[in-house]
Amino acid sequence: MYARDNESGATPAQEQPTGAQVEAAVEAFRMLSDATRLRLMWLLSTGEFDVGSLAASIGVARPSVSQHLAKLRLAGLVQTRRDGRRVLYRARDAHVRALIGEALFHADHEVSGIPRHD
Repeated sequence: MYARDNESGATPAQEQPTGAQVEAAVEAFRMLSDATRLRLMWLLSTGEFDVGSLAASIGVARPSVSQHLAKLRLAGLVQTRRDGRRVLYRARDAHVRALIGEALFHADHEVSGIPRHD
């Protein structure tokens, strides 16, 4: 690629991710490819919740929610905070929240027929 062909102004580092970056992204997408985990992440993108609240909100048994949260935490998508005896979960950061939002906005376009953005 020639410099004049790069109209976006992106640097080579922005154009070509490292192997470690690709693997981290693949792992994040792998974790989000499960419907229960995506529903959990959508909730966790809006605030903090304990396991019981999450289980009630999505209609899944507490042990299953706990297992999914453990996987999401290991993948670096979720962080926790203790509040007395409760553990509160939330999306790790703004990047994760944006990723969840964009994935679901994309899905909305797919299922509703809303015109795509260019």
